[in-house]
Formats: sequence, structure tokens, C-alpha cells
Amino acid sequence: QVGLVESGGGSVQAGGSLRLSCAASGLTVSTYSMAWFRQAPGKGREGVGAMHSGGSTRYTDSVKGRFTISRNYARNTLYLQMNNLKPEDTAVYYCAAAYRTSQALSLEPNDYRHWGQGTQVTVSS
Repeated sequence: QVGLVESGGGSVQAGGSLRLSCAASGLTVSTYSMAWFRQAPGKGREGVGAMHSGGSTRYTDSVKGRFTISRNYARNTLYLQMNNLKPEDTAVYYCAAAYRTSQALSLEPNDYRHWGQGTQVTVSS
């Protein structure tokens, strides 16, 4: 059974940093397509960034240069390093996984089968 557990959320001031973790069980993060999504109150789920099994990454324009996805093989964990956080980054952040997506590095929620429970990130101005 697949499990994804996010952690590392919290409250920070604008300009601060957080690192989110997604611990996986029942799958290997290095062989699946992995992604981070976020959902702000009253808004739809937005793709933040994705990592292909081969290691390539893709980010939505609003986080390019500020967010970085990485993975740790030994810990079977996906990370999202978030720097220079802005109030508009406030959302619940979700980790997602799929063995195969309709296109490489997809940021479409419907492409991902497995989801974590989410972790709250709040950025104050």
C-alpha cells in the first residue's frame, strides 16, 4: 500500500525559507514521477513543481528560482526547498506520485494517483 506523508510546514515571514519533506512508503521516489501541489483557500489545486524518475525537474513560473525539488534515495523522501517565500505562497502543500503521467513532468493533478494529506504553509507580510 502506497503512503505519502508530508511534513515541514509552518508559519514564516515573507523572505523566509521552509523545507517540506514527503516520506514515501510502498513506492520508490526515484522510480516514480513525483510532484508538489498547493491549494490556497477558495482556489483550485495548483502544480508547483515536478520531478521525473530520471531526475529532471519542472516548476511553475511563479516559483522558478525560489523553489527546488530534490530527493534522497536512502530515506526514500522527496523534498521541496522554498526560499524567499511570499504571502501568495500561503497554501496547503501536497506531495503526489504517479508511476506514469500523460506527459513528462506533468503539473496536472489528474495525472497523479497517490497523494499525501498535505501540510500548511503560511507566509505573513
